[in-house]
Formats: sequence, C-alpha cells, structure tokens
Amino acid sequence: MQPDTKGRGDAVANAVNQKGKRVSLVVAIFVAMATFGVGVRVGDGTISFSRGDDKNSSTLPANLDYSSIDDVYGTLRQEYDGKLDQAKLLDGMKKGLAEAAGDPYTEYFTAAEYKKFDEQLNGTGFSGVGAELGLDEDKNLIVVSPISGMPADKAGLKAKDIIAEINGETTTGFSIEEAVGKIRGKKGSEVQLKIIRDRKETLDIKIIRDDIKIPSVEARQLDDGTGYMRISTFGGSTGELAAQKAQELKDKGITSMVLDLRGNPGGVVDSAIEVSSLWLPKGKLIMQEKRGSTVIKTYTANGNNILQGIKTVVLIDGGSASASEIVAGALHDSRVASLIGEKSYGKGVVQGIDPLKDGGQLKVTVARWYRPNGQNIDKKGIEPDQKSEISDEDAATSKDTQLEAAQAALK
Repeated sequence: MQPDTKGRGDAVANAVNQKGKRVSLVVAIFVAMATFGVGVRVGDGTISFSRGDDKNSSTLPANLDYSSIDDVYGTLRQEYDGKLDQAKLLDGMKKGLAEAAGDPYTEYFTAAEYKKFDEQLNGTGFSGVGAELGLDEDKNLIVVSPISGMPADKAGLKAKDIIAEINGETTTGFSIEEAVGKIRGKKGSEVQLKIIRDRKETLDIKIIRDDIKIPSVEARQLDDGTGYMRISTFGGSTGELAAQKAQELKDKGITSMVLDLRGNPGGVVDSAIEVSSLWLPKGKLIMQEKRGSTVIKTYTANGNNILQGIKTVVLIDGGSASASEIVAGALHDSRVASLIGEKSYGKGVVQGIDPLKDGGQLKVTVARWYRPNGQNIDKKGIEPDQKSEISDEDAATSKDTQLEAAQAALK
C-alpha cells in the first residue's frame, strides 16, 4: 500500500533504507505533502519481507534488449540541437521504465527526490501547502486529502478536487513528482491552482505556502468526557505516540473514544498494526497481504490493547486512505468500533521501497491487502456504518457535524 512506510522520523528513515520495506502510500501522498503537503504507505520501516516467486518470470525475459534504446540515444546525441545531460537521460529512462508498469504507485526516485519523499513521510518539516496528491483512474492530478489546519485546508481545497492548472500551466501528463515540484516553494510565496470540483465546478484558488510540520497524533478529552484521538498520518513513531496518548486518556477514566482518521493519507503499515492493536486482543487478525491468491504476510494484534473494551467510533472520509483504511477496516470487522463519516479513499495495494545502485530508490507495488472480512478495498473504499457529511455552511463556521454524530452515537 504504499500506503505506508513505517517510521516517521527516525524509524522511517532507517526502515525505508532496508530493501523490501512495506509502504502504505496513497498515490504519493507524502510526496505531494512536500509540495502540497502526500504519503506513501510503506509498510514497515523496520521489517523486510520476502517477495515470493517472481510474478513475471514466465512472461518477461531476464534481461531487456536495449538496442532500440541505444538507437534513440544515438540519434539524440548526434542530432539534438541543444545540450543533453547524461545523468538526466539515465534518470528519464528509469522513470519511464517504472511508469510503463501502468501503476500510479510504482515510481523511480532519484536520491534527491527520495530524500524529499522520506522527509514528507516522516513529517520532519518542509515548506508547501499541506495536502496529499494523487492520480485518479483518468490520470488527472487530484487532491487525496488536505491536511487539517494547513494552508491548503484553510484555502478551501477538498479531497477529490482535480488540479487542472498550477500557476496557469496545465497539469495534463504531470507525474506526482512534477506537480510537487511546481506547488512547493518558499514560505510566504503564492501558488495559484485551477480546481475542478465534482467534475463540474471550476474554481481558482490562491494559497500562501508555509512551513509544514505535522504532529502525527493529537489527543484530548472532550467536554462530555469522551476520549478523542486524531491521527494525521502513520509515520514510524505513530504507534508509540498513539499508545502514550491512549494510556493518558485511559488514566483520566474515559469510557468511550473517538478515533479521527479523516484526511489521513496513510503511511507505514507497522504503525497501522500498532494503532489497531490498541483495541484488539493479542493474535486478532488485522489484515493480510496477497500476491494473486497466495498469502505472503499476515498481520495480527500485538497485545498492547490499552483501549480494549472501550466503546469506539472511527471517523473517516474521502481523504482516509491506505493505512487509515487498514485500521478502520480491522476495528470495524472485529466489531470493536463503528464507522461514521464518508466513504474512504480506496487504496488496497502495498508498495515496497528498494534501494538501487545509483543511489535512487524504486517504489513498487508488491501486493494487495485484505481486511479481516476478506475484502480488498482498492478503488472501492470503505463505507461508513453511519453516513455524515459536513456542509459548506458548517465548514465555514467550523461546526464539526461528524464529530457531533460520533459523540451522539457513543451515548
């Protein structure tokens, strides 16, 4: 899933540098985060995994015939009226090879690009607008989720908005990385976006860039005594932070809980497992990864079930993706929580990140993940038990009708 890489902060950095790291990222969420503000979902930053049998060994040759590529290079070298950069040509071939897989989650990063990706995934701070970006089935550049309280959110961007233009330049054919490069900029500078909402309304939105620093876990006790925990992304340290916050809330005597995963683009798989385990008994199934019909990895609760038995509602929306969906699906299917809000994003694939000899990294989809009920949610999302939407009018007055619905349900 690339959906998640584990290890926000130290854990992620270390984990992702190990070959075969699980990533849970939603279409480049953290990459966008950097510029916008996106997230990968690398499974775990600390564990490696077996790839299993070579899925394409019987259909592809062990080595490609590069003669036609040499022809193109030779013609460029002799005929091109301009200056060519050897490193850029090589990077272009690598990016093209990854892109030819036809998968929006499989991509090649140069060393510099990966450094930015890792920083965004770990929430170590960067300057941008604070939103996750992705590509839809038609290759349109879309907002996966604006980060709450960040410039994009304050400017009115919404999940599933299509970004048609950046500073007057069409985004047709843009990769996530290209979009990130266009949107990111110095703190205080302005970026202008042309947005298509609901595929019918066109909006021009100006956003002032700012430093983006995202605490992955926030928690407090609500006025009615209910515990509230918001997880904005699943980094390498998110599981540990969530456990600390859960214990603090439990020590205050809470008897009910709201877990807010709205606008959370995902992150590291292991962090999703650690968070799910707060509610589940040791050994309880959380999710499985499969290649075809073969199960390659099974994840179960680790026994750190601080919140087990506490009545819980999980808030989700169209910006809840990848690792967020792992948690929501696991708690729902185990009947320890109900879901309120809107249908989630729908990212049911897993990515691994492999270091390459040139210093670059290849993020590649290696499996699909399945909920405890056996469902894969890719391109489908998870439907809430109780649908609740926040109207434009409520949003303008900061009225959180979804949180109110959760509190009402817990009573």
